Amino acid sequence: MSEPAQVLRTVFGYDSFRGDQQAIVEHVVAGGDALVLMPTGGGKSLCYQIPALVRDGVGIVISPLIALMQDQVDALSALGVRAGFLNSTQDPDERRMMEALYVAGELDLLYLAPERLRMESTPQLLSRGKISLFAIDEAHCVSQWGHDFRPDYLQLSHLHERWPEVPRIALTATATEATRKEIASRLNLEQARHFVSSFDRPNIQYRIVPKNEPKRQLLDLLRTEHKGDAGIVYCLSRSSVDKTAEWLTEQGIQALPYHAGLDAQTRATNQARFLREDGLVMVATIAFGMGIDKPDVRFVAHLDLPKSVEGYYQETGRAGRDGLPSTAWLAYGLQDVVQQRKMIDTSEGDDAHRRRLGQHLDAMLALCETVECRRSGLLAYFNETLTEACGNCDTCLTPPESWDGTIAAQKFLSAVFRLDKERRQRFGAGQVIDILLGRKTAKVIQHDHDGLTVFGIGTELNESEWRGVVRQLLAQGLLAVEGDYGTLSLTEASADVLGRRREVRLRRENAAKPPKAARTATAKAAAAELPAEAAPAFEQLRSWRAATAREQGVPAYVIFHDATLRQIATQAPTTLAELGTVSGVGENKLAKYGQAVLDTLAAGG
Repeated sequence: MSEPAQVLRTVFGYDSFRGDQQAIVEHVVAGGDALVLMPTGGGKSLCYQIPALVRDGVGIVISPLIALMQDQVDALSALGVRAGFLNSTQDPDERRMMEALYVAGELDLLYLAPERLRMESTPQLLSRGKISLFAIDEAHCVSQWGHDFRPDYLQLSHLHERWPEVPRIALTATATEATRKEIASRLNLEQARHFVSSFDRPNIQYRIVPKNEPKRQLLDLLRTEHKGDAGIVYCLSRSSVDKTAEWLTEQGIQALPYHAGLDAQTRATNQARFLREDGLVMVATIAFGMGIDKPDVRFVAHLDLPKSVEGYYQETGRAGRDGLPSTAWLAYGLQDVVQQRKMIDTSEGDDAHRRRLGQHLDAMLALCETVECRRSGLLAYFNETLTEACGNCDTCLTPPESWDGTIAAQKFLSAVFRLDKERRQRFGAGQVIDILLGRKTAKVIQHDHDGLTVFGIGTELNESEWRGVVRQLLAQGLLAVEGDYGTLSLTEASADVLGRRREVRLRRENAAKPPKAARTATAKAAAAELPAEAAPAFEQLRSWRAATAREQGVPAYVIFHDATLRQIATQAPTTLAELGTVSGVGENKLAKYGQAVLDTLAAGG
C-alpha cells in the first residue's frame, strides 16, 4: 500500500480514493503545484490534508473562513491529526502557544486567514518552521469580479516568491474557464497542473418556479417535502432575511437569520447552532455558506434571483454534501429581473464591468427560462456536456410547453412603443398589462390610455400569463428596464419582432407540481433505505452521537457522518476489528469511540 493510501485508510477510514483525488495527492506529494476544481462534497480537503501528512513539515492552509476554523480543527483532531489555527479570535497566550507548536514541528496542519499574511510577523513566523505545502482554499476569492472577492487573496501570489520550493495547491468548487484562468494568473499558478472534476451533482434536484406569494411557496416546500430537515434560504436583502426568518418561526419552523448587518456574536451563535443542531433553517444573504461543512443540508432555497450562474451553482452546492437526495429550489419573478437590471445600471465600475454583470444575469435568466434539462444548461455554463437529460430536474420530471409567443410579444412591444412615441410616456409592466387587458383603472383613465389602439387587445392571456411574457421578453433582450421606477423601453432587437422578422418562443409554466419521486440512478443508490431491522440501531447511534457531540462541543458530523452510522447499523459489528472495516472509521476514531459504538449496539440488541 502506498503511503497516501495508507494514510487514507488509517487516518480517514476510507479504502479508496474518489475521482481525481489520488492523482492530485500523488502530484502534490511529489512537490508539484496544482489548481483543483472539484464540486462541493467531492472531497477537496483530502487533496491537501493527505499530502500534508505524508510530506515533511507543516501544511499551511489559507482559508477566508475564520468562523469555521475551530470546527475544521476539531474535525481533524477527532481523526488524530495535529491541527491548529491562528486568527483574530485567539488571545495572545493562545497565539503564542500555537506559534510555539508550529516552530517545534508539533503540528500537521496550520490554518491561517489571508489577511494575517499581510502582517510581516506571520511570514517571519512561517520562516522559522518547515512548511510541507501551501493550500489556498476557496481560491475563487481571488477573482475580482466574483461575488466572494477578498482583496487579501491578491497577496497570495507572493508565496511562491518567498518559498519557491514549497508546493502550492489552490482549490475551489466553482469556476468557469475564464475564472480558472484568472485564478491561475493572480496566484502565479499558470505552470501548475490543473485538475477539473465533473461539476455534476446528480443527487440535487433543480427546480425553478414562477413567484406567486414566494413565502407561502417556500412554506409549502418545507412542510410537504422537507419537514424537520436542515436547509438554507437565500434572500437578496438583509430586511428580507429578517422578515422571512421571523415569519418561518411564526409558522412553526425553526429559522435563524444571518447577514452582515447582525453583530459578530449573533452571526457566530447562529452559525454554530446551524452546524450543531438538527433540522434548523438558516435564512441568509450570500454572506453565509462558503466552506460550511454540514453534510446533511437537505435543501437550498432562493427567494430572489441570484446574480450569476456561478453564484447559483455555488450556493445550491451546499445541499447534499453526503450524496443523499436534496433539493435546489428557486422562486423568481418579473420584479427580480427589473431589480437586477436596475442594480447593474447603477453599479460601481466602468462600462466593461456593467457589461460583464449583464452577461452573468443573461446566463442566469437563460437557465430560468429554458425548456430543456436544467442540469444540461447548468453544466454547459462550465463547459461540461451532459450526454442525456438528467431525469432529476423540474423540466425533465414535468416538461414545460414551448409556445409561439410572437403575437403576444408584438402586442406588448406595440403598447410600449405607443406609450413612448405617441404619448412620450414610459410605464412599468403593471400599467402596460392593464392597458392590454382593457382595464379602466384610475391610472389608465387619468392618462387617457383607454383611448390607445392597443387598449383591450390582450384579453386572450390573464395577468399572470402576461407577467410571464414580460419576464421572458426581458430575459431575451427584447425589452429594457430604465430609471429608478423600472419603466420599460424597447431595444434594438424589438424592431425585428415588431417587423415580423423574428419568431418569439416562450415557456408556458406547468400548473402541476413536479413529482418528487423521480430520482437518478445515482441518487437512488445513495438514498437506499436502511433495512427495516437496522433502523432502530441507526436511531440509537444518532442519539449516542448527538449526546457525544454536545458533551464535546462539536458538530455531530465531526464524530461520524450519517453514511458511516448507516453502515454500522446495517453491518451490526460485534468486535472492534469488525467495526474498523466500516468506511469512515479510522484508527483514531476506532480507539476513541469504538467501544461506545459497540456498547450502544449491544444495548439496543
